[in-house]
Amino acid sequence: MHIDEIIQKSAKQLATDYYVPDQLTPSKICNLPNRASIIQILTDIKKVVFPGYFEGETVRGSAVEYYTGHLLTEIYRKLKPQIEIALCLPFSDCKPEDASDRAEAVCQKLISAIPEIRRLMMCDVDAGFNGDPAAKSKSEIIVSYPGLLAIFVYRIAHILYMEKIPLIPRIMTEYAHSETGIDINSGAVIGEYFFIDHGTGVVIGETTVIGNYVKLYQGVTLGALSTRSGQELSGVKRHPTIGDHVTIYANSTVLGGETVIGNGVIIGGNAFITKSVPDYTKVIVKSPEMMFKNPQNPTGKWEI
Repeated sequence: MHIDEIIQKSAKQLATDYYVPDQLTPSKICNLPNRASIIQILTDIKKVVFPGYFEGETVRGSAVEYYTGHLLTEIYRKLKPQIEIALCLPFSDCKPEDASDRAEAVCQKLISAIPEIRRLMMCDVDAGFNGDPAAKSKSEIIVSYPGLLAIFVYRIAHILYMEKIPLIPRIMTEYAHSETGIDINSGAVIGEYFFIDHGTGVVIGETTVIGNYVKLYQGVTLGALSTRSGQELSGVKRHPTIGDHVTIYANSTVLGGETVIGNGVIIGGNAFITKSVPDYTKVIVKSPEMMFKNPQNPTGKWEI
């Protein structure tokens, strides 16, 4: 069979499949938010929150306010159409005729919140610097720490999540996930002075609640006991609550919506927790029994 015939046959099969009920195709869904535009919006907000740290820009004196105002205007200009598109999706709770007004209101809320986001991020930078003896400066944390990037994106996405904007919060947090290896669902509630050290493999589920001054290490999972019921669990508290001044060390797992980790708790590495832990408790996993073989002797045999 000639390649032209193969192409024609495949195109016909695909076109037929596009109109099968329940298929996610352009005939069933309107335009989707543009991922590249959303990432650019995050980049612009990052420049406002951390002026002078990215893309080599230097702003001083009276130009600061103008520069910031220009960036905020660009953020608004790019964000509003993306929110409008998201609000027109079939799974949105917004009527299409109301999308423009609602997008305007959400943009106003997000831009109004950026000063508070900067305050929170400065707290998170302090937490990172004070909690990591390897950090040489706060600037190092801002420009290079993956945990801070993941937290920054989460704090933006969380506002849109709370406003019930479809899809965009997920695009944001999955972008951060792909960049950092840290997966923070935008629905989680996270307090001040939050720090993720190293970070790779950290997972924070949608209904997780985290207090102030919490520190997580790589591989920590704050997850659900079971998701077998699928969509029936939507809106149900299925992830743990973490109190204030808690430290959870590497590769520990805390599961369950009824699991509460009290204030001041320290959880050692490799713990697996499915029940609540009282305030000011240390959870330590007993070291497994280890066997060391002696170095190989001159006969070529191993001694035990």
